[in-house]
Amino acid sequence: MNSTSKLLLALAVCAPAAISAQTPLKAALSGRATTEVALNGPREAGKPAPKAMVIKIDYGQPHARGREVPVELTKVDTVWRTGANSSTTLTTDVDLMIGNASVPKGAYSLYSVRTAAGYLLIINKNTGQWGTEYLVAQDLARVPLASRTLAETRESMQIALAPAGDQTPKGTLTIAWGRLELSTNWAAK
Repeated sequence: MNSTSKLLLALAVCAPAAISAQTPLKAALSGRATTEVALNGPREAGKPAPKAMVIKIDYGQPHARGREVPVELTKVDTVWRTGANSSTTLTTDVDLMIGNASVPKGAYSLYSVRTAAGYLLIINKNTGQWGTEYLVAQDLARVPLASRTLAETRESMQIALAPAGDQTPKGTLTIAWGRLELSTNWAAK
């Protein structure tokens, strides 16, 4: 075996170990999280079940990592990307009501803003951008969010689409991080 072959063999043996050793570190530093709800349409007798309609939110998940997460999350009248890194994306296969806003099926970015009156969820038609690239002209709607203080601190931000649990296509959308939880209702049309 010549020296070039020995070098290639050594790299082939060592490279997977080096890559696998780095993977957990990268995952711990930054990551994406997803929440989704699959809605089953009505089933007709003798026919296969229809494909489930999915409502999904994909977001960069920030972590406190020992830092204090301020209860207010952002300054008044400052738009927050509602996550980390690239924009938080809502995709829906069904028309929705989110709070008081009608949201046609499609893809959207989600932002938040704290006003003097409380928090608002911003549903924005621009998608695929870095989270800080917010275009107000692309807003579809701004939805008031209820807020409450959590008893325990959340280390990692979590967005959830919790179904109502009674077989109706509706539920609660929550955003929680630190000691703050924001929420609004959602329902399929």
